Amino acid sequence: MEVLKVSSKSVPNSVAGAIAAVIREQRTVEVQAVGAGAANQAIKSIAVARGYLAPIGIDLICIPAFANIVIDGEGRTAIKLICEQR
Repeated sequence: MEVLKVSSKSVPNSVAGAIAAVIREQRTVEVQAVGAGAANQAIKSIAVARGYLAPIGIDLICIPAFANIVIDGEGRTAIKLICEQR
């Protein structure tokens, strides 16, 4: 499964385009975010991606979960949003 990493500085429309592209090709994508700002941008991106995909008949759903990741040798907890077609 493709993993897209989102930061607090990510542009939601750009991330939404990447989400929509991966969904069209692979039917599923994982969006990862660490921190409140990144989670905010990720959620906005998914909402925009739903708008991109709805006209072509794709109903995008999102399943939230936690993921343990390592950044600069330090363990962190990320929000992972598994997006797929319904």
